[in-house]
Amino acid sequence: MSKQLNSVVSTQPIVLGKVGSAYGIHGWLRVFSFTENANNIFDYQPWFVQQASQWRHLELESWKYHNRDLIIKAKGVDDREAASQLTNLEIIVDAPQLPPLSDGEYYWKDLIGCQVVTTSGYQLGKIVDMMETGSNDVMVVKANLKDAFGIKERLIPYLDEQVIKQVDIAAQRVEVDWEPHF
Repeated sequence: MSKQLNSVVSTQPIVLGKVGSAYGIHGWLRVFSFTENANNIFDYQPWFVQQASQWRHLELESWKYHNRDLIIKAKGVDDREAASQLTNLEIIVDAPQLPPLSDGEYYWKDLIGCQVVTTSGYQLGKIVDMMETGSNDVMVVKANLKDAFGIKERLIPYLDEQVIKQVDIAAQRVEVDWEPHF
């Protein structure tokens, strides 16, 4: 396995998926993709994993669908034992590999850390995570310590124009039409 994983450093890591369990006896592995279309994860290369506190390059030899699962064959991983050493590791790429977006589109990574403010100026808190619900994305907003409504966390739907009124990534600010007591 050490032949296949060369020590490298990911400078701007973005998690795009996770390595699942070993599949079969020839070193294949299941992959869980966090990209919008599952097989888009293969558009972003090289892949990195962090193992034993070290960044490693994971080079793909092949991939395919098996039923509804994506499975991969990594270079130098030729048996089930070697494959099992990669189980549960996050698949990471460098952020510059992501394609540029159109105006008004944002990567989740760009929204996390932004302050959320209502149209009336009330500070709701900071985006700490994003969730996908199927119908729309949801911002997980950690409320400010002295929130007037005693709320610790808010789940605010990311509905462009309906809820989201303005996004300013440079200022780390998202303006929303949202009632503070929700």
